Amino acid sequence: MKSKLILSAAALALASAFAHAHSFKLGEIDIGHPYARATVAGQPTGGGYLSLDNKGRDDKLVSATAAVSASVELHSMSMEGDVMRMRQVDGIGLPTGKKVELKPGGFHLMFVGLKAPLKAGDKFPMTLKFEKAGEVEVTVNVEAPTAAGEAAAEHKH
Repeated sequence: MKSKLILSAAALALASAFAHAHSFKLGEIDIGHPYARATVAGQPTGGGYLSLDNKGRDDKLVSATAAVSASVELHSMSMEGDVMRMRQVDGIGLPTGKKVELKPGGFHLMFVGLKAPLKAGDKFPMTLKFEKAGEVEVTVNVEAPTAAGEAAAEHKH
């Protein structure tokens, strides 16, 4: 009985992981799990994240667009002493054979001028534009923040 319960729990956990993971492909670039964090009413910006695994020639993510906001900006985040600095960048390099993670605390997408709050469980389309590979539409899942500190850190501007 105990082993059946453990197996059931493991199967449920695995199914849940697959339900959240999703990926897309553009040529030799694998785009893994695009997601945005849920926002609150009145919050003007939101954070977006994904992974880019480049199995082809050097490329660069140069822009993104989504109907949920007035614009989508590419940003870097770094700590200078005890001060967090976010800066807009003109592109995110994708070297051949490398995986680049857009994640809290590093490179990320900023949805600027949100038209409505991003609600956990929602999905929306976003178009990514690469310098060489071209454009691809991906589906962005909206997820609840995993920790209170993460939500605060990624949306202060």
